[in-house]
Amino acid sequence: MINNMVQLVKQLSSRLSPNVYTSLQQQSDAARLSHLRQIQRELKQEDVLDRPLSELPFIIFDLETSGFYPDKGDCILSIGAVKMVGSEIATDDVFYSTVKCSKTPSDEILALTGLTAEELHDAPALVDVLSDFYQFIGHSILVAHHASHEKKFMSHATWQTLRTTFQHRILDTSFLTKIVVPNNQLVTLDECCAYYDIPVEARHHALEDALITAQLWQKNIRLAKEKGFESLRDVYSYLAKGRAAQF
Repeated sequence: MINNMVQLVKQLSSRLSPNVYTSLQQQSDAARLSHLRQIQRELKQEDVLDRPLSELPFIIFDLETSGFYPDKGDCILSIGAVKMVGSEIATDDVFYSTVKCSKTPSDEILALTGLTAEELHDAPALVDVLSDFYQFIGHSILVAHHASHEKKFMSHATWQTLRTTFQHRILDTSFLTKIVVPNNQLVTLDECCAYYDIPVEARHHALEDALITAQLWQKNIRLAKEKGFESLRDVYSYLAKGRAAQF
């Protein structure tokens, strides 16, 4: 029945006048924005700082992009994510999608990510992928390795497609690495994985990198709890004291 309805809508869409199509698109955009604003309201109401780390919902995610500068035309090529609650990884609750890019990435980027120009051309539009991704993450805390990169692209993409600001709390994995292994200079994801003996089978695939990062976050949460850190506030307070001691 549902498939028949989908086929009917597809047939009718080819006959819709531009004004009707625009009206439907505006309704769709309004629904997306309404849903995102509801999530943002929930974010403001939640007090996550004092909740036990073992109870916090996390989304560990990774973006593959065509470059480093979204304001200069670089775009998101794929998004991968996995859900966690505390230190438990829900390996069966994941998100992955490629994203249609306005211009074909360089051969170097395609080789690095394993993506092809054809699959990016046939991929869903950014606004659709981003809307689905926001539904997936809800009001969870986002975690990424080198999170400034992800935050920059998420902020730009959210404003460009949904005309609203990116408001989710996003943590870098170094947020915990700094307190559990403070004397080790762990910078890259590969260095972190080598230190923790996390097996790496594929790199620069958004979902694979998200799953690897989830294992890193899992180990850091467990070590943080062993060191007496029970909440995000504990970690923030400790890091703030460390910065104050430097001056």
